[in-house]
Amino acid sequence: MKSLLKQKKISETPFRLEVLEILESSKSAVSISFIEENLKDYNRVTLYRTIKTFVDKGIIHPIAIAGSEINYGLCSDSCEEEVHSHNHVHLKCNECKSVFCIETTLFPTIDLGEHKIESLEIQAKGICENCRAS
Repeated sequence: MKSLLKQKKISETPFRLEVLEILESSKSAVSISFIEENLKDYNRVTLYRTIKTFVDKGIIHPIAIAGSEINYGLCSDSCEEEVHSHNHVHLKCNECKSVFCIETTLFPTIDLGEHKIESLEIQAKGICENCRAS
């Protein structure tokens, strides 16, 4: 975690490390309310600034699925400052309501004629593997 902040040229603070730990320890993308519930002590303004910094620096990406609170997932190494590059599907589980970033080996290509696609986001709703197993 410390090396990630250093690599992204973000000063290391105990609060930022705590937020990163919450994000890394979760098996799914998380909402700000989830982060708030798991922080020991926080200032709401500092939390929102931290989230914005992490998004701007390519550490996390927002996931906005209709009818849901915005969730945040960790970025891959290919994300850079203000340039997010993701080839995965966002799945919202209809049962547990978790949002997952699922890597896929085959990502569709779409031909839009003379238009140029710079990013493509695929969202799905269904049942996650944990809920299917129970």
